[in-house]
Amino acid sequence: MGNRKLLKLGALIHGVGGNITGWRHPDVPVDASVSFPFYKQQALIAEAGKFDLLFIADGLYINEQSIPHFLNRFEPITILSALAAATSTIGLVGTLSSSYSEPFTVARQFGSIDHISGGRAGWNVVTSPLEGSARNYSKAEHPSHDERYQIAEEYLEVVRGLWDSWEDDAFIRDKESGVFFDPEKLHRLNHKGTYFSVEGPLNIARSRQGHPVVFQAGSSESGKHLAAISADAVFTGHDTIEEAKAFYRDVKDRTVKAGRSQDDLVILPGIGPIIGRTQEEADRKYEELASLVSIDKALDYLGRFFDHHDFRQYPLDEPFPELGEIGANSFRSGTDKIKRYAQEHGLTLRQAALRSATPRTPFIGTPEAIADLIQQWYEEEAADGFIISPPLPGFLKDFVELVVPILQARGLFRTEYESDTLRGNLGLRVPVNRYTAALSFNT
Repeated sequence: MGNRKLLKLGALIHGVGGNITGWRHPDVPVDASVSFPFYKQQALIAEAGKFDLLFIADGLYINEQSIPHFLNRFEPITILSALAAATSTIGLVGTLSSSYSEPFTVARQFGSIDHISGGRAGWNVVTSPLEGSARNYSKAEHPSHDERYQIAEEYLEVVRGLWDSWEDDAFIRDKESGVFFDPEKLHRLNHKGTYFSVEGPLNIARSRQGHPVVFQAGSSESGKHLAAISADAVFTGHDTIEEAKAFYRDVKDRTVKAGRSQDDLVILPGIGPIIGRTQEEADRKYEELASLVSIDKALDYLGRFFDHHDFRQYPLDEPFPELGEIGANSFRSGTDKIKRYAQEHGLTLRQAALRSATPRTPFIGTPEAIADLIQQWYEEEAADGFIISPPLPGFLKDFVELVVPILQARGLFRTEYESDTLRGNLGLRVPVNRYTAALSFNT
């Protein structure tokens, strides 16, 4: 492994779960998506397991076919602020749209969480795939896929510029002299671009980690480009190690071509481990979860990726339908993958829908088997770590108690936190304030 960083782990706290009918399982608290005690419990389990971060996903459009968790859940900034007070070391990452928010507000919100938490904040930049989002924000139309990423690129430029409004030693706070700050170390951004015009300065200083950690979650060509030039971490998803290795090498190479080090970007695929004392027990847990999904609910789940397309109009037991460009302006990388897999494996609509609703991943088995897979993906450069997205709430505790000790014993994962900031634990450098850097360069 050479000098490579230790494995990184995050935990997705997903309320009643990402499975469309998982809330019916007897072990799931039905109000979990709006229960602060539940979120706090999950956060403390992950922190006890020395996880790098908590991850809160989000979306801006729902309808009657949406996943139950999406219908009634916490807004990320709010719940992260509460979790900052309930935890001490674990990172706090939340999703916020660059298509339906303002850079100044977002810079201020995540800057505030970074101070509240002592330097543990992270922002997952999403471009909002669902066209219905536009109707919730008084917009005439949803920007195209490529334009959303062009907006996001400029958006990040603005936010990072605002985060540098104050040099690190700008606030003198000398009561004797009455000098609160050094005006020469306050900087207006004065950004005028294609999509944004922002003067600044931001009314909150940099935190101990300089900037909140920036995550990017798209795997399309536009998403990979944005990650390579701007992100600190990537949240992705892959069905096989071969697919993950190709993505990893592609994005790392793009990062180097963008003038950065490949160590400046951490790649974290999402996995949903199901753990049993035996393989048979793990398989039984999977089948129990899969049995809760009816074909009608599976079609609803599949439809969301294609901008809530109605799949009930097609015969269930005939080949997966030709959809043309449906879904191309929403979850592009996801819809391309679904269509490609269905065609390559000759799946019917029924098979594709049920597979999407409850995918059978390789990460179903004994603690040792799952640890083996994690080690293989890490050592073969398919991942720098993983976001654990437990199919049921109790599965996070299983992972922490049964898999983490194996990874620690193998020297792959920490036994104690190296730092009390998110950047420190992810092994990412603290960005130097651009104005301080310019002054140093000129002198």
